[in-house]
Amino acid sequence: MESNSKTIVWFRRDLRIEDNPALAAAARNGSVLPVFIWCPKEEGQFYPGRVSRWWLKQSLIHLKQSLKSLGAELVLIKAQSTLSALTECVDAVGATKVVYNHLYDPVSLVRDHNIKQKLGELGISIQSYNGDLLNEPWEVYDDDGKVFTTFDAYWEKSLSIQNESGSHLPPWRLTQAAGSVKMCSIEELGLENESEKSSNALLGKGWTPGWSNADKALTEFVESNLLAYSKDRLRVGGNSTSLLSPYLHFGEVSVRKVFNSVRLKQILWTKEGNSVGKDSATIYLRAIGLREYSRYICFNFPFTHERSLLNNLRFFPWNADQAHFKAWRQGRTGYPLVDAGMRELWATGWVHNKIRVIVSSFFVKFLLLPWQWGMKYFWDTLLDADLESDIIGWQYISGSLPDGHELERLDNPEVQGFNYDPEGEYVRHWLPELARMPAEWIHHPWDAPPNVLKAAGVELGMNYPNPIIDVDVARDRLMQAIFIMREKEAAVNASDASGTIEVVFDNSENVGDSANIPKDDVVKGKMPCPSSSSYDQRVPSMQNTYKKRPKPEEDTKKLNDNRLSYKNERIKMSNVDGDLCSTAESSSMKKQMTISRNSFSVPRTITMSHDRKSFDDEASSHVKLQKEEEIDTEINSCKNEATTR
Repeated sequence: MESNSKTIVWFRRDLRIEDNPALAAAARNGSVLPVFIWCPKEEGQFYPGRVSRWWLKQSLIHLKQSLKSLGAELVLIKAQSTLSALTECVDAVGATKVVYNHLYDPVSLVRDHNIKQKLGELGISIQSYNGDLLNEPWEVYDDDGKVFTTFDAYWEKSLSIQNESGSHLPPWRLTQAAGSVKMCSIEELGLENESEKSSNALLGKGWTPGWSNADKALTEFVESNLLAYSKDRLRVGGNSTSLLSPYLHFGEVSVRKVFNSVRLKQILWTKEGNSVGKDSATIYLRAIGLREYSRYICFNFPFTHERSLLNNLRFFPWNADQAHFKAWRQGRTGYPLVDAGMRELWATGWVHNKIRVIVSSFFVKFLLLPWQWGMKYFWDTLLDADLESDIIGWQYISGSLPDGHELERLDNPEVQGFNYDPEGEYVRHWLPELARMPAEWIHHPWDAPPNVLKAAGVELGMNYPNPIIDVDVARDRLMQAIFIMREKEAAVNASDASGTIEVVFDNSENVGDSANIPKDDVVKGKMPCPSSSSYDQRVPSMQNTYKKRPKPEEDTKKLNDNRLSYKNERIKMSNVDGDLCSTAESSSMKKQMTISRNSFSVPRTITMSHDRKSFDDEASSHVKLQKEEEIDTEINSCKNEATTR
């Protein structure tokens, strides 16, 4: 034990003391300085929305109290540069080492890699750990060393890997590193301003952030609700899933602990012959796998926050219709189930996974709006906003993944309403203007007889809108758009004599103008900085991450020479109506969004103009956008349901 060692523990989205490998390693080797650095400038276009920042604030308060009880003070710092803040902390206490747990989104990958390099150049030892996943993204490859691009194959391989790392118990005590560090209070971090506090107070009635509360939520789910999960998860109202997604996003509970808790139940129920319990555990474990897969894809293809994984979608004629975008956000599309979901999202920051699938599918397939817009709006408004999970969800729905929804698939919200809200209770709760509509007509009020509408007090086009687009018209428009896309793709393929058009994009081309990922940083084999462990953070490789169509002898020709320009794909947006205000912006901070030149230009101001409703205590369970399934889907196709949400 290096009793004289002083270690900076850099907290990010690992706000717990239990099963925290970075904290555990530091606690074994002398004194520690726990640090959380809030650097809004570095968040760029993914500056968290109001409700997500509320959760972060409450979680930090909880963590600060826990660390204090162990003998250490959590240092909160608001900075213009994370690197500068870390170096100041190192100098202030004479630290010899910095430790942290890995993150996998493109922005964090770049920042962490640069920080590791710079601190290494200064002679400071820096060590990183896996505190977020069962398996690191660079540990799971096929037999040829290639990256998996379908979930089933990935998950089968992932489960076959014998991971020897165990859980880390909370430290018995911590010794605070001596030294004076400039720090701020939780209020001075600026995670919420005065105008947001009244709305945020309502969130506390339904949620209790913090790592110990995460542990209670996990125990309650495993012991009381997991058994019936396979059936209950399809209900769009009530607490029908685990409600663990925000806890997992902020690292208040480790995914290893969640997985092991459910796995033990699966073993027990299998031994007892309890098929219902076994199926529920199997589905939930696959849901955990989908969360793992989201990190895996985003690490190996770090452009997926702004471009489709599959190449053909670059030819899709997206319709940048601001009016349709606004109607969708405000829950004014004329399709009750879609509108109810969007209003619940706005009022609570939360919607059930099934509703997320329905509203996003409507967004892409009915309105032909760019999926990047929807992903960004979810990021701005969800309590459990998680970039990697949202990326996978929206790419899946838009047909951007090899095993995603077929692009031709168009699900009728009316049919889905009768499948998942047969009595209309969910719709009535969130659409008071339809509260008196009979169940027979509530999911398609435009077909209701005039006397039924009159009795229910519904005036279509007045107090509730007519459908924004007819189902048949939407289907025709979608088919026409697909035809145009395939025509353009065929023309490009025909002109590409060398056959170098990719099925899946290479991750080295302009990998993140918004994320600033340098090409030199993605070359396989280049060590980012001095490291003392084989478990250290790695950076994406430009090799083995994509499939190509066969090509002749021009094998060695640079792929970028054949690359098509994205300039024609950029959607230039006009100024949005002045009555809109971005949820990613507080009144005290009007942020300038950083948009890649290769990305769709997401409207900066994307919030509904009507008043926010009170928080619903019966907030639905969250499972990130994943595959949609019919009620009678077989258990072995359960990847159509999503995570821990």
